[in-house]
Amino acid sequence: MGSHRDGRIVPGEYLVRTGYAVGGDDGCIADARHRVAAFLDQAAHDHHVSVSADARYLTQLVVSELVTNAYKYAPGPVLMEMRITVSTVEVLVWDSDSSIPRARAADPSRIGGHGLEIAKAAAEGFEIQREQAGKRITARIALTNTVGGAATAPRADHRHLA
Repeated sequence: MGSHRDGRIVPGEYLVRTGYAVGGDDGCIADARHRVAAFLDQAAHDHHVSVSADARYLTQLVVSELVTNAYKYAPGPVLMEMRITVSTVEVLVWDSDSSIPRARAADPSRIGGHGLEIAKAAAEGFEIQREQAGKRITARIALTNTVGGAATAPRADHRHLA
């Protein structure tokens, strides 16, 4: 997953990834944000991945919005996977509802209902895929901030975070 056998890092391949089932209680959204922070911290420590403060904040924001929507609108389990490539952190959230959500038109007077538009605006890449059962939403956030910080090249490794 993270590299070829000769140690070269290949763009688009995952350097590290992890996943877990999101609990169905009221604390699951905060738990998801904490897990993202721990994942990014471990990637920085173990794989020398440089994650800007903006990227960390945006990743937690996107996770919060996607898990909130899944928790509110989909019956049953929610699964989350986090992956890091050379330049991005990817967050995948799967839920059991096969309905494809649509971002509403911007309306500053509307209370609530902004989660999908926030997640789409914060991500540099965003996809929704209907699955055989449910749907998967993938958001990609650049590891560097928009001010021009640079990510250091992570060490190639095949290990997965637990």
